[in-house]
Amino acid sequence: MIADFAENWLLYCSIPLVAALIGWSTKIVAVEMLMRPLEFRGIPPWLGWQGVIPRAAPRMATIAVDLMFSRLIDPKEIIGGVDVGELTARLREPLDAAVAHMVHEVMMRHEPRIWVTMPGFAKDAMVRRVQRDVPELIDEIVTDLHTNLDQVMDLRAIAIDTLVTDKSLLVEMVRRVGHHELRFIVRSGLLFGTLLGFVQMVTWAFTHSPWLMPVFGGVTGLTTDWLALQMIFRPVRPFRLGPLRWQGLFHKRREQVCADYADLIATEIFTPTRILAAVLDGPRADRLATILARRMHEFIDAQSAPARPLVLLVAGDSIAALKRDIVSETIQYLRTHAGEFERQAIEILGLRDLVVRKTRELTDDEYEGLLRPAFKQDEWKLVAIGGVLGFLVGELQVQLLLS
Repeated sequence: MIADFAENWLLYCSIPLVAALIGWSTKIVAVEMLMRPLEFRGIPPWLGWQGVIPRAAPRMATIAVDLMFSRLIDPKEIIGGVDVGELTARLREPLDAAVAHMVHEVMMRHEPRIWVTMPGFAKDAMVRRVQRDVPELIDEIVTDLHTNLDQVMDLRAIAIDTLVTDKSLLVEMVRRVGHHELRFIVRSGLLFGTLLGFVQMVTWAFTHSPWLMPVFGGVTGLTTDWLALQMIFRPVRPFRLGPLRWQGLFHKRREQVCADYADLIATEIFTPTRILAAVLDGPRADRLATILARRMHEFIDAQSAPARPLVLLVAGDSIAALKRDIVSETIQYLRTHAGEFERQAIEILGLRDLVVRKTRELTDDEYEGLLRPAFKQDEWKLVAIGGVLGFLVGELQVQLLLS
């Protein structure tokens, strides 16, 4: 055995290195197969592959959203926390521009002769009067939304539909929340593979069995994947053994995970643009239109009250059409310009801070549920993939050794 080792020392030294390569490469492939491809590639139904997460998108999205709404997000708390004074103050400039635009558009459509011949100072006075009273209108609309929120929007359905429709966003959620853990899975393959490689090297020196390399390769792939997954989530509490201290990586990083998760929810899932699009174009859009119409009609009547007889004389029966047009113009303006207010709206809603605070209050099991569903039901597939790839590389390794 010693003579054989001396004669073939380079081959023997390569065994731990190849084992490390097996451990590392199988982890990279396993992580990528967890995420990609987003859609099935191959010959359906069995000959091909779709990423574990995209394939399980409806189930995973439902689990994630159920946790959000049971423990993290109360829609009424979000709407109730909106400070209308701050909202109108921070959006003063775009609101004023929107009012000026809509007054001009509506007047040109319904009373173009009056609007064209009206002196500039009179136009400005009309626009300023509307701009002055808009904050009160917004306050009334926000109050109505808070009171009738369940009738106007279904945030749970919005979240599930967003994650199922946009599978890349679901994958991004797992990547962003678990990026350290995914990196650990890949790096752990090097360490575990090297350690098993030394055992493999000694065993080969004694046996020279052609089955040894593929079997060890398979075992390396299986065990390193399984160990890496366990070390992500276990133990929940810090464990000490003499000077050594270990805690599951995901639990150890709780503060950072809370921040990353809250950022994702506030800037990717429940964005004002997504919510507004779902409300304006969703199955309950007519209810929002009803609320807006009622408040806008009251607002128009209040604006025209000082000159009510003149308005009726000039506009006559067209006043009803003018009201409908203003509501329609308002909804269309919101639909096309919502993105311009997104950053300010995100800050005003305060959703990120709310989610950070609520995530910190989760139990250990609930907190683990932020990421574990990505692995739990299908983690055997990841382990099996590691084993199969390890076996194949091990077979290649033994062919090289024997040749």
